[in-house]
Amino acid sequence: MKINTWFGSLEVGSGGEILAFDLFPKGIRELALRSLSLRSSRENLPPEGFDLKAAALECGFVASLSEYYSLLHEVTLEAAKLQVSEAITPDQRIVQAVEALDDINETTNSLSERLFEWYGGYFPESGLVGEALALFIVKYGSRENVPPDDPLYLKARDSMGAKLETADEALLKGFAESVCSLYSRRKQLEAYIESSMEALAPNLTTIAGPMLGARLISIAGSLEKLAAFPSSTIQVIGANKALFKHLRARAPSPKHGVIYSHPFINTSPWWVRGKVARALAAKISLAARIDFYSATKDLSLMGELEEKVRKIRAANPKPPQKRQEGRGKPKKKRRK
Repeated sequence: MKINTWFGSLEVGSGGEILAFDLFPKGIRELALRSLSLRSSRENLPPEGFDLKAAALECGFVASLSEYYSLLHEVTLEAAKLQVSEAITPDQRIVQAVEALDDINETTNSLSERLFEWYGGYFPESGLVGEALALFIVKYGSRENVPPDDPLYLKARDSMGAKLETADEALLKGFAESVCSLYSRRKQLEAYIESSMEALAPNLTTIAGPMLGARLISIAGSLEKLAAFPSSTIQVIGANKALFKHLRARAPSPKHGVIYSHPFINTSPWWVRGKVARALAAKISLAARIDFYSATKDLSLMGELEEKVRKIRAANPKPPQKRQEGRGKPKKKRRK
């Protein structure tokens, strides 16, 4: 009878004696990979009660029990690490990238505001904000270094700002360089998300766009969970506060969540945004299911959505009129 173990293949007789063996090399990673493959295939497993320790000693795989347990411990740890690394799927990497992008956006906005207030005391007429201001500071530093051919030369020459000392200028330039590096890192993350979404979910990327599609996957937790959501859930996903307020305080139900950033919704008249959001959510749900279950690109989805939105806008050219409250009936006069 042939038996497969984590340290080799054994040929065992009817009485349990080892007739022949083929031992594996003692590489930790190789042994871990073989143990995982054996676990998944479950072919020729040792029978119940078979002593693996004694078999390893008899075959000469190990010289002592302490060596057996030490080697088995290292192989088990390596197998666990391999399983953890395989658990990180492409959609999980997209989720991590979206969360990292949110953190970078929050940090970048805070530091950009601080840089704007700081440098505003020295050159308040610049009119620059965000990345443009950071690049300007990195390039020139003090407004006195602005050359005549620069568009801001006249404003810098006649500025009412305070004089920038040398120590402050060096500190500001270093701070601006850090802000510029954050903006550069944000662009790298956005490019990574776009390329990853095109490979993982091409239909969702076509319908929702790479950034909105990645945001939906991040909120849902994975592409599989997003594919399992009904379109009504996708329509209001991300509008948690408004939804809870609707359920608790009888406030108006939300018409859309994060999908509001889609141009089909935010460029539509306010009175048709709910209908457009419903049509968009239905196509997003269908696109996510196609991406997860078949991984084939359907070129007709976008055309169908555009036609649906066109019909919605054509059928509702004007906002609905408010219903006038009915006047109460006049009271009858009492007879004397």
